[in-house]
Amino acid sequence: MKFDGAWLDVGDQQIHLLRLPETEQSTNQPEHAGRDRHLAIHVTEISTIKHNLETNKLPFTMSHSGREALFCRDPDGNGLEFIKVSI
Repeated sequence: MKFDGAWLDVGDQQIHLLRLPETEQSTNQPEHAGRDRHLAIHVTEISTIKHNLETNKLPFTMSHSGREALFCRDPDGNGLEFIKVSI
């Protein structure tokens, strides 16, 4: 990636640790939640999540890395990443 961080495998899940310039989450949140603190969740498909967000006019971005992953924020502003994986 083009920013500092570490991706740690924990069983079949990952913990993504990012070095961020700002420590206060409620200020200066980047539009793309992948550049902010976020929870990454493995899913078997992305299309339903994307459709539900579009239907409800909720903002999201796709991964900038080319992976099939979607980023959005929960109602409290926490970053969420949904990563498509094969079963």
